[in-house]
Amino acid sequence: MLELRSVTKRYSGVTAVRDVSFVARAGEVTGYLGPNGSGKSTTLKMITGLIEPTEGQILFRGEPIERDRIRYRQRLGYVPEEPQLYPHLTGAEYLEMVGQLRGLPKQQLAEKIDGFLRLLSLDEDRYVPISSYSKGMRQKVLLAAALLHNPELVLLDEPFSGLDVNSALVLRDLIRELAARGKVVLFSSHELETVERVCSRVVILHKGRVVANDSIAQLRVLMSLPTLEGIFYQLAIEQDTGAITQEILQVMES
Repeated sequence: MLELRSVTKRYSGVTAVRDVSFVARAGEVTGYLGPNGSGKSTTLKMITGLIEPTEGQILFRGEPIERDRIRYRQRLGYVPEEPQLYPHLTGAEYLEMVGQLRGLPKQQLAEKIDGFLRLLSLDEDRYVPISSYSKGMRQKVLLAAALLHNPELVLLDEPFSGLDVNSALVLRDLIRELAARGKVVLFSSHELETVERVCSRVVILHKGRVVANDSIAQLRVLMSLPTLEGIFYQLAIEQDTGAITQEILQVMES
């Protein structure tokens, strides 16, 4: 179980995340939603340990993550929003580097790399530099790197970015299966239809604060709205999207 207790993050007096508390349980996919700038990626970076909370506490399996950071990171798989990779390495070389840093045995690592590259349709490009990869291909490399060591906690920040339809369908099923196998899965995405299909519950963030934390079914009942998209727009979007659309068309046609 992953638990955040009153987590706050400030940058030079500006509060990016304010008093965020929620629990992501093993065996469930927890959706983490919010408009751009709402604090989602900041939260995920705090969970990974890349940045420190200003206030509050983050626990995994009941222990504060800072108690033993090395052990915690050994149990963590993270797909960041932006695919920051070493462009001069090939896909296979990058995965080999990650696996060695994870301490995976040489033979086991080689078999895992072969399997991931084949199943993610990257095998033909295994010796091609990552600088030549498309965004979707880079995303697949990040996904493979996050799962190489069979982590207990999987953090996914916009994992569908750049993926083709077939790869997106595979990833959607994979996310469900990771939870079914007892992983803690926290999934941040703008793909609301996908979130609605794979997530057991959602946490919705608005201006750094949690405005909803419940199962999707319960939120539908409470909000009297049939879809997650409607709930999201009701809670987290302040703009009149229809009015803005009309104004854009007026500018275009003027």
